[in-house]
Amino acid sequence: MVGTIGLQKPVLHHLILTSTSPFAFTGKLVEKTGPDHYIVHDGTVTSCELPHPKWQFNAHHVVMELGHNAVIYRSTFRVKGVPVLFLPIATHPLQRQPRQSGFLIPNLGRSSTKGTILGDSFYWAINRSTDVLLGAEYYSQRGWAQHALFRARPSDRSFVDLRFFGVADRGIGTPKVSQGGQEVHLNAQARFGDGFRGVANIDYLSSFIFRLAFNEVFTQTVSSEAISNLFLTKTSPGVFYNAAVRRYENFESTNNADRIVIFHAPTFEYASLDHRVSQSPLFLSMDVAAEGLSRSEPSFRTAPLVGRFDFVPTMSLPLLFRGWSLRPELGVRDTFYTQRLLPTSGVGVASNDLTNRRALEASVEVRPPSLERVFNRGLLGHKLKHVFEPQAVYRRVVGVNNFPNILRFDERDILSNTDEVEYRVVNRLYSKKSSSSSSNCGTVSEIFTPDPLRSAEDSPELDSALGQQKDEAVKAVPCPSGPEARELVSWELGQKYFLDTTFGGALVDGRRNVFTTTADLTGIAFLTSPRHLSPLISRLRIAPRAHVDAEWDLDYDFKSSRISSSTALVNYQLGRITFGGADVYLRVPGENLVSNNISSPLHFHQFRILLAYGTPNKRGLSGAGAVGFDADVGFLQYSAVQTSYNWDCCGVSMEYRRFALGAVRNENQYRFSFNLSNVGSFGNMKRQERLY
Repeated sequence: MVGTIGLQKPVLHHLILTSTSPFAFTGKLVEKTGPDHYIVHDGTVTSCELPHPKWQFNAHHVVMELGHNAVIYRSTFRVKGVPVLFLPIATHPLQRQPRQSGFLIPNLGRSSTKGTILGDSFYWAINRSTDVLLGAEYYSQRGWAQHALFRARPSDRSFVDLRFFGVADRGIGTPKVSQGGQEVHLNAQARFGDGFRGVANIDYLSSFIFRLAFNEVFTQTVSSEAISNLFLTKTSPGVFYNAAVRRYENFESTNNADRIVIFHAPTFEYASLDHRVSQSPLFLSMDVAAEGLSRSEPSFRTAPLVGRFDFVPTMSLPLLFRGWSLRPELGVRDTFYTQRLLPTSGVGVASNDLTNRRALEASVEVRPPSLERVFNRGLLGHKLKHVFEPQAVYRRVVGVNNFPNILRFDERDILSNTDEVEYRVVNRLYSKKSSSSSSNCGTVSEIFTPDPLRSAEDSPELDSALGQQKDEAVKAVPCPSGPEARELVSWELGQKYFLDTTFGGALVDGRRNVFTTTADLTGIAFLTSPRHLSPLISRLRIAPRAHVDAEWDLDYDFKSSRISSSTALVNYQLGRITFGGADVYLRVPGENLVSNNISSPLHFHQFRILLAYGTPNKRGLSGAGAVGFDADVGFLQYSAVQTSYNWDCCGVSMEYRRFALGAVRNENQYRFSFNLSNVGSFGNMKRQERLY
């Protein structure tokens, strides 16, 4: 008998029942003790399609309440009829959105450095908007690992996610060297009334060697930074207020003492966009910041709280004439510090002397009319349009006569004198369907369908429109704009010519120099000696189709006749096949010294490749492979292969993963996961660590 949820007989024999969860059970004897309450004797429970389920619980006794859960006593878990595991008690959720407290299915795995991995977790559904996951794993060769996750959604305008991971490590190698530690991530946000918004994004890392040794995601493993931001902001038209606490930490090596820590606490900021001054053609903008700062690194430390006040008013006069745009701009910058830097042979020494930096900034930006050409013949049924956009800016900054005495905390502290010309050109290629026929944008009823998450009070205009249209016949509504144009190619070229090659005496010959003018052009440092020409920057973007895109960022230095940096990215999707590739090349002056007085490498060249077929939820076979290769040393740092096969109610996934990160980590991992629909998964493959 199938679909018998509404039976009224108290006792039934040899019953088969299904529900919409999906959920199905059979029993030799079934007692119906309530409208949705059943007691099953000598039966089976499964989420698979009948009559040949892939897995099932063969239970002596089942107490089931539709809409809640099924408690299964003295059951044998079977796969294709083969007994796999005996469970004295188990639960199966029957809710539409099941969330129930209890122990999860244990996980099991194997690693060449951790040994056998065995763990379990407890899930606590506190209420509909809050839950907690607590777990531990035992590494037979290393020790204990602990992890926790707290999630809360107090309202539709706020959330809190808190993660913890730690390892009590017994050590590795001879003699034993502990690589244990802790890492905490907090991500929270809340929107308040009157335009206020609060955000907390906190990352705490006890040591870089812990992340290298135990993090399972390669891109996170090799990241040496821990960045935390906590702020409360208010925005209104044209005005921005912000109160913040920020912490930046960068580990220079696996030695915990080799790190740079920059702290902003507290920070108060005010900024305004350009707004017209009375009835004049002039526009005024403002940037003000009052902050408490500190910085520490090997052999250098500032006071625990260094005061900095930065005041930057800027006046501009935008002019338009026959397609030409001219924007002269004049600004004054006054920055006050409670400490100053005394240059020495090394980094320098922070002195408790007040210092004041004053600067006058002037610029003129010129944008000629864009040049356009439309190719009516087109390509593959599309019209093509080429747009050429030139731009030039003359910029001069004077008054910064104490650059060597300014402490470095962030971008506000690297302002220098400059006399320069910047020129850029942007080429864009657009595509648009040649057909002039309008597209169908839907129906009246579709256009005015209200958002189910919004109430009538939130959308009075929408309700009014619905009232006007509810008695009209549903009809097709054409798109008024016709076929949409989209950008196929964007290629930007830019460069700077420096009239003042010493930047007002701020440049130190033979050292790496970073100024505001160089950082605005490119993130790659290039100033080590006086020069007129900056590297030529090229930014190329190609997106011929919705599922194909490529990017190539290139910096070429004409003075040294070599590439300073190159980053190429390719993503391609064809049906269920996905390909991704990245190649990163970097050559910069290396002047960061760690505790052993070894300079940072001057040259980096790495590439990564990902190839995937299918998705984790696709029925049948899916798989993916990824590699990370260091071309400088000719060594494979990372490789992973994952495959999965899914049926209607279960699936199995397997993975091999290898980390080769020098002496810190040389590990082979073997992981698997057996997933049961509406029940859980057994194994140690986590969804957030999948390749696809």
